Amino acid sequence: MNYSGILLAVKDMTKSKQFYEGVMEQKIAMDLDNIHVSFESGFSLQADYEGLLGVPLNPKEQPDNFQLYFEVEDLDKWEETLSKVDGIEFLHHSKEYPWGQRVMRFYDFDKYIVEVSESMASVVKRFLAQGLSVEETAEKTMFPVEFVQQIGTD
Repeated sequence: MNYSGILLAVKDMTKSKQFYEGVMEQKIAMDLDNIHVSFESGFSLQADYEGLLGVPLNPKEQPDNFQLYFEVEDLDKWEETLSKVDGIEFLHHSKEYPWGQRVMRFYDFDKYIVEVSESMASVVKRFLAQGLSVEETAEKTMFPVEFVQQIGTD
């Protein structure tokens, strides 16, 4: 058995597809007449999910126990971009966790939580650029020294 990805049931396919393709820069792998859209990154959007299943559903309006996770190299750029999108509600803007990774979370149009965070490679590069040693960076990020050394030489 192979895991094949996540499917989000959406209310407005046009709006959701436009957000994930246009704002979040996801590339469409397949678009079935705005009923089902699959992205190369492994997740899909589905319109009329209840109709597809053929059984009555009682979906939760705001499923706060699930999130989509994206990594970026420039979190500040993405925070600025997302702050300009009408209808996006932030759970929190950028905050830094003890291991140094900066993260923000928001609700998409269907109230799914989306996390956008710095890649750990970006965190390592930032710490090394700030003058932390390889060992100090490894300790702070909780990543092996070998990982930090490899990122530092890229």
